[in-house]
Amino acid sequence: MTTTRFCLVRHGETDWNAERRLQGHTDIELNARGLAQATQMAKALKKIDFQFDVLYTSDLLRAKQTAKAIEHLYSVSAVSHSPLRERHLGVLQGLTISEAPALEPELWQAHLSRDIHQELQGGESILQFSNRIRSSLEQIQDKHAGKTILIVSHGGALDMMYRMASNQALDSEKVVAVPNASLNWISHDGSSWTVDNWADTSHLDGLSLDNLDL
Repeated sequence: MTTTRFCLVRHGETDWNAERRLQGHTDIELNARGLAQATQMAKALKKIDFQFDVLYTSDLLRAKQTAKAIEHLYSVSAVSHSPLRERHLGVLQGLTISEAPALEPELWQAHLSRDIHQELQGGESILQFSNRIRSSLEQIQDKHAGKTILIVSHGGALDMMYRMASNQALDSEKVVAVPNASLNWISHDGSSWTVDNWADTSHLDGLSLDNLDL
């Protein structure tokens, strides 16, 4: 069987990550810590002589800035791919996890309960988000079957990829962390997905924040 390997990278830290503020599609840049994390991540890949065939990134700035550290060290250009964006969180975008339950109590409760059909007033439901990420990953896998693919994306998106590769239900509680600038590995053997390694942050100086996807 032909195995396609994926290294999945979450973007580096932003100020909104540090404030525990829900980003979604809001286009927030990396903070100084996030830029340093991106550099540490790229250097770690170079140190282990990780070779890949193609680099994809979400088109949101925080992912593109993280990918730029890889582009610089490897002298490659990333393919900007909007379907790799984070989930659109509707009216919850821009709120902290302290503000959201006070300002949008019903929507926040639906978010906490992982109602897979709740679109959060103008956002995406978990089901819609999952279908977008699944379709994007399958298209990339089909296009580059048997290759090694490096993807820079977002915490919620990577959690969806983990669920897809491990057959975890969409409405079940989150079981893995997706820290900023972490390295996560999955593969496809031509018939099924496998999680090979997850949430490696050994290359980072200090703690890395988990994503807010609940």
